[in-house]
Amino acid sequence: MPSGLIALLDDVAGIAKMAAASIDDVGAAAGKASTKAAGVVVDDAAVTPRYVTGLSHSRELPIIGKIALGSFRNKLLLILPAALLLSAFAPWAITPILMCGGAYLCFEGAEKLMEVFGGHGPDEEVAAEGDPASLEKATVAGAVRTDLILSGEIMAIALADVAAQPILTQAAILAVVGVAMTVAVYGVVGLIVKMDDIGLHLAERPNGGVRALGRGLVKGMPVVMSALSIIGTAAMLWVGGGILVHGSHRLGLHWPAEPLEHLAHAVGAATGPLHGVISWAVTALGSAIIGVMVGGVIAVAVHQLGRLRSRPAH
Repeated sequence: MPSGLIALLDDVAGIAKMAAASIDDVGAAAGKASTKAAGVVVDDAAVTPRYVTGLSHSRELPIIGKIALGSFRNKLLLILPAALLLSAFAPWAITPILMCGGAYLCFEGAEKLMEVFGGHGPDEEVAAEGDPASLEKATVAGAVRTDLILSGEIMAIALADVAAQPILTQAAILAVVGVAMTVAVYGVVGLIVKMDDIGLHLAERPNGGVRALGRGLVKGMPVVMSALSIIGTAAMLWVGGGILVHGSHRLGLHWPAEPLEHLAHAVGAATGPLHGVISWAVTALGSAIIGVMVGGVIAVAVHQLGRLRSRPAH
């Protein structure tokens, strides 16, 4: 009996060691996949603050909390199971679905440009006239929709990096990536939007240097928020356009991916040590231009359909 118990304990210890090794593997793979998705994560962090710009200071963190909760739902309850099912049964559908999401990002970015250069859009005017609760609800809904696209791209990048792993390992890695990315993005966003309040608190401290830092934060944050709004719109366009460029290439189309890649390499090679940065900038700019073109066409079509629907029937 004792020998049997000892053998059982040895088996349990062996299983525990295997489980610990598997957890280590999942952590390492999740870290690697998260690094590859870092570019989209930065875009997500740049896009989100614009949704709370101009709203009540007391509602900024609650709204970010609601958006973060929606992001968790997007990643863990919608994208994760959908990604695993598509990977197992219809891997050919992943690229077209991502391209549809990319087109939506281009549409949102183009609409923002149209609002800047042509005045506020009708939807924004309606929202502005509503009560604060309705405005907050619309703000959260819009942010969660955009998050769904960016989260889908993050999870797709992570999935591509672990496609050879067993299905349960894929699920664990994607869950770790989803949770880590959401905490990182919305933690940073929360810090950004409350930085002016932190500045006000510091400006009331007795230490002169701390007060100066606080006043600098208060004065500087409106500029930072305006810059993030611009970066967020640009991010929508270059990420959305980039999804369309890469997706079309994966579907077998050489244009525009290959000409853009050749142009980026040529311009980068002419800049010597700045090759990597310049190549990336050319690729991002080219993707953004494509995003503006595609998004502009979609936005015009959507607005025209809206006008046709709003015309009174004769």
